[in-house]
Amino acid sequence: MMLFSVKRAVIALAALGMLAACGDEPPTLDREAMQIKSGREAKGPARVGKAPGEQGSSILEIFKNKDASVKVNRFLWTASLQVLDFLPVQSADPFTGVISTGYGVPPGGGRAYRATILISDPALDARSLNLSLSTQSGPVDAGTRRAVEDAILSRARQLRIQAGNF
Repeated sequence: MMLFSVKRAVIALAALGMLAACGDEPPTLDREAMQIKSGREAKGPARVGKAPGEQGSSILEIFKNKDASVKVNRFLWTASLQVLDFLPVQSADPFTGVISTGYGVPPGGGRAYRATILISDPALDARSLNLSLSTQSGPVDAGTRRAVEDAILSRARQLRIQAGNF
C-alpha cells in the first residue's frame, strides 16, 4: 500500500512539473509604440526646476521618478479618439491608457452612448484594446460593442499604413 502511494506521488509531481513547463510565449511588442515621458526630461528654456545633477533640498525629491515612462500604442489611441469623436472626452490618461467619455449621440442616431477605453498593451493588436460601451439604460449588446472595436482597429491599421510603418 505504501509503494502504491509513493508511485502516485511521483506521478503527480512529474505531471505538475510537465504542466509547469508548459507556457505561452510572451507577446511581441510593437516597435512603433509611442513612449510618453513624464516631462522632467525636457531641455531648453521651457524646463522649470533644477539643472541635472543638482541635489534636491526637499524630502519629496526622493519620490520623483525621473525614468517614469509608459508605452501606449499611438495608433490605437488616435483611432479611439477619432472613431468616438462624437462623445465628449471627460478624461484621457496616457499613463494608464484609459479614455473616459461622457454621453453623446452619434451622427444620424437617436440613442446616447458612453464609452470607456483601455489600451493595455503597446502592440497594435485586438487584445490591446478593451472597450466598455453603455447607454443610459445599461450596457449595449455584444454585437454593437464588437462593431465599434472593429471600427477602432480598422482605423488604427489605416493610420499605421499612412505613417508608412507597415
